[in-house]
Amino acid sequence: MVAVLGLGVTTGAAGTAYNDEFSLPGTDSAKALELLEENLPDQSGDSGTIVWRTSSGSVRDPAVRQRMTTALDQVAKLPHVASVTSPYVEQGAGQVSKDGRTAYAQLTFDAQAQDVPAGDVKKVIETARQARTDGLRVELGGNAIAQAEQPPPNTAEFIGVAAAAIVLFIAFGSLLAMLMPILTAVIALAAGLMSIGLLSHVFTIGQIGPILGALIGLGVGIDYALFIVTRHRNGLLAGRTVDGSVVTALNTSGRAVLFAGATVVIALLGLFVIGMSFLNGMAIAAITTVAITVFASITLLPAMLGFAGLRVLSRKERRALIAGKAEPDKPGVFHRWARFAQRRPRTLSIVALALIAALSLPVLSIRLGSSDAGNNPTSTTSRQAYDLLSDGFGPGFNGPFQLVAQTPSGTDRAAFSEFAATIRSTPGVANVVTLPQPPGAKVGILQVVPTTSPQDEKTASLIRTLRDDVIPAAERGTTMQVHVGGVTAIFDDFSHELSSKIPLFITVIVALGFLLLLVAFRSLLIPLTAAVMNVLAALASFGLVVAFFQWGWGSEPLGLGAPGPVEAFLPVIMISILFGLSMDYQVFLVSRMHEEWVHTRDNTRAVIVGQGQTGRVITAAATIMIAVFGAFVLAGGERAVAMFGIGLAAAVAIDAFVLRTMLVPALMHLFGRANWWLPAWLDRILPHLSVDPPDEPAPEPDKQLLHA
Repeated sequence: MVAVLGLGVTTGAAGTAYNDEFSLPGTDSAKALELLEENLPDQSGDSGTIVWRTSSGSVRDPAVRQRMTTALDQVAKLPHVASVTSPYVEQGAGQVSKDGRTAYAQLTFDAQAQDVPAGDVKKVIETARQARTDGLRVELGGNAIAQAEQPPPNTAEFIGVAAAAIVLFIAFGSLLAMLMPILTAVIALAAGLMSIGLLSHVFTIGQIGPILGALIGLGVGIDYALFIVTRHRNGLLAGRTVDGSVVTALNTSGRAVLFAGATVVIALLGLFVIGMSFLNGMAIAAITTVAITVFASITLLPAMLGFAGLRVLSRKERRALIAGKAEPDKPGVFHRWARFAQRRPRTLSIVALALIAALSLPVLSIRLGSSDAGNNPTSTTSRQAYDLLSDGFGPGFNGPFQLVAQTPSGTDRAAFSEFAATIRSTPGVANVVTLPQPPGAKVGILQVVPTTSPQDEKTASLIRTLRDDVIPAAERGTTMQVHVGGVTAIFDDFSHELSSKIPLFITVIVALGFLLLLVAFRSLLIPLTAAVMNVLAALASFGLVVAFFQWGWGSEPLGLGAPGPVEAFLPVIMISILFGLSMDYQVFLVSRMHEEWVHTRDNTRAVIVGQGQTGRVITAAATIMIAVFGAFVLAGGERAVAMFGIGLAAAVAIDAFVLRTMLVPALMHLFGRANWWLPAWLDRILPHLSVDPPDEPAPEPDKQLLHA
């Protein structure tokens, strides 16, 4: 607790330095941006739009024109605003819709969106919207605008904690036992978030970093504490002293928590394989909270258990313990289910695999990309500006490209003029504007408006057509070099870069997880089974995400926007977290089986006992994690966070209630003693790292403590 308070003081003094900047060195869009920064720095900043629409009349009416011109002049004088191109000047003549009721001004900042202070962007929004009247709507769009109006953190964490408290009270029947995991997780989360804030001064960590850290830290924090508290309660019911029971709980479930936490950290470290600072920051945030959560589970939690004494048991359990009638391992529904799995392993395997296959089918149509402002909450100005532009000019006006050309010679400049005419006739292009350059400039810029929205697949196809066919043909015979830039092109490059590295990423984390379980359980089949289960859980959960968000089955009813692509960074983040969490359940399930196998060498008994004794705690832990992840769907309607919440909640549900409860035990019964086979030569060279505790004598009940 002193360490937590110290972190609080330090973070309060140092503050945070979150930075959403990310770069894609070597990509075509990055080269376009570099050219602008070197040659035309005033035009290299983020762009936006100020859109207005009249309910009657025309935007060219004198009263509207005067009101908006005054507002645009005021905006142009604000900090970080490089230029404002009005539709009332010759250069912006094409910025009025055909019906004359909608117009927009092109807004250019002097830096990229992540480098413009949110406070200054909000001043732009407030100044422009002061021009509104009853018959005149004014809205603003663009990346900087959307970032500035991100909703503040809300009560998602509190909803998750409340749901977890209900599950824990049902599971334990004791208020104090319910509070132990929650207090451990909340205190660890506070320490983790403060640590992330301090690390933001050293590493590039975006605003989503602490949100992701809270989502993961709260889920695993309650789960890890739950496993230790459950083992401690069983020890008390078996007649151990409080001290002896805590020691045994740490020596068994505590070992498993350390091991499980290590698997999550290793899976998250796999993100560094991608080589993007944006994802590295997410990994650092999640790793920090997981590591601190594990540390709290083996330090703070046992200390609190020592203070709590026998009060972690319900009154009924304490009375039964004093009367000598306590039953720590009383057979229940999970023991009966374990017996059923032993009798019907083939049936359960077929049912589980059929269910996973059905859930995974939508993955075949997955499309990675970046959702546009059309998926923002309808109350935001960026969404309303998006709708106004779509209605007045077509959806492509919300995501124009910038074709930036190096034109060092007069021949190149002539070729660039011909190139502009070629682009105008390219299918999928709605409009082309040649932006003015200073005299003697050796860089030309075309603003290309597609006929489709930024997140539409046809827009991505147009970018590929320009890069693969149109631009090479125009460059032939000249020294001109043209690059496709702009926010839409940057996000398209981002999704392609990630997609190309996903196979390597999955290979690395699967291999690391396999090696870790191989060393822990001295078996080839168990880590191989775990790797396959992780892949199946990922496929099924992504199938649900595709159906929910890309097909729009659930996103529109929940107010999370229209159907759109799956966020490009979601797969790598989700897979790393999912692989870690799946390993958690595998470790807790198989470690108990392994413990029984070491003592009896009876595979059937080991599987039944392991499943029967861990089934309740795994399902309770999964229910808690589903509640925590599900609560983040309410995080201000933010689509990316909602994708994480729904995707991870679905993954945990599939993993706990289908894979670990049905498929894994059924397969282990079918495999028999082969589960525990390891070649002798491999056993000799592997390091010895056991999840199981050393053998210890049976406990002697402490009668004096029981009656205290």
